[in-house]
Parts: sequence; C-alpha cells; structure tokens
Amino acid sequence: MLRAPRRVIEAVKILARDGRIPKPLRGLVAFGVLPIPGPVDEVVLLIVGPILWAFYRDRFREAWSQAADVGRADGS
Repeated sequence: MLRAPRRVIEAVKILARDGRIPKPLRGLVAFGVLPIPGPVDEVVLLIVGPILWAFYRDRFREAWSQAADVGRADGS
C-alpha cells in the first residue's frame, strides 16, 4: 500500500535533480518535498505539478519509470 507514495517521492527527487528542467522549477520541486509543517509545501507541489505535467511530461514519465526501478531494487 505504501508503494505509490514512495514512488511519488522518489520520482520528485529525480525531477529535482534533472538538469533538463529549469533551475527555478527544480528549486520549487525541492522545496515542495521539504518536511515543512502546514500546507505550504503541498501548495507549492500543487502549483508545480501541473506545470511539470504540461510542459515536461516526457521527463516526468522517465522519472516515474526510474522511481519504479528504484523500488524494485530496494525489494519493494
């Protein structure tokens, strides 16, 4: 049951390090995964997510596939 959230987190980490995405957008992604109390980080991800989906869909798919590979390597 916890596979999907782990995969999402891993995919976001991969996207935050992807050099093909502009630095300001990567910075927002990295900020969005910080453990900040309250809804601030979630709001940032809600803003950045549709931008990534609309303009960087191919990179998002690659990160999603890589995150699945990482989960398999970890024994999940």
